[in-house]
Amino acid sequence: MFSFFSKKHFLIDHLEGFIDIHNHILPGIDDGAKTVEDSIELIKGFNEFGVKDFICTPHIMENYYPNNPSTIQSSLSLLKNALKMNNLEHINIEAAAEHMIDSGFETILNEHKVMPLAKNYLLIEMSYLQASINFNEAIKKIKDSNYSPILAHPERYVYFHNKLKALDKIKNKGVFFQLNMLSLSNYYGKDVNKVAIHLIKENLIDFIASDTHSIHHINQLKKITVTTSLLDLLFPIITKTIYSFK
Repeated sequence: MFSFFSKKHFLIDHLEGFIDIHNHILPGIDDGAKTVEDSIELIKGFNEFGVKDFICTPHIMENYYPNNPSTIQSSLSLLKNALKMNNLEHINIEAAAEHMIDSGFETILNEHKVMPLAKNYLLIEMSYLQASINFNEAIKKIKDSNYSPILAHPERYVYFHNKLKALDKIKNKGVFFQLNMLSLSNYYGKDVNKVAIHLIKENLIDFIASDTHSIHHINQLKKITVTTSLLDLLFPIITKTIYSFK
């Protein structure tokens, strides 16, 4: 029997004016865009469904992507120049970073080499293999440094899937949660999707972003559909994301 609440909506149809606060579109700096041409292709892909504002967040990850404000700003400048050359001056891009909570994080924080979003939000992540040993201490030091931590894609940490109360505890420490759009599909697997929906329904998600690394991610974003009832829950998250980083 047909139900109004079973109707499906394409997510991208509701992203006009969105600000993407987590992506890897800066060229040649991490596991995202490799070249300026890759970056332009990704931006044009976003532009097709009305996303023109970006806070780029390359990894800062000890031993893998040892980026710093200088390397990130250099890549940003390169991309901004390319936007002018490709008649994409209407695209707004800023730079921050996605900080891995690893053994080198506290040194970066103490040396004021972190890259916050909108002045005081700090995007952080953990390994997908195991939770960071120093996570609780890092959160305390982040807050003591007058930053507000945002945990990227909490739904993707499989070691929390069977103990979701652990995520509640992290949330209660004053950590914001950022959902990946692709988690609204089975792109990362059914379990990730299930946890994503749970976190949304429990009102634990604060922000949403693409975490785009490649044109393949853009193509997958275009396929995501959500029910009317889920879209109703996503609207406040999308709106909060826009107005928090406008």
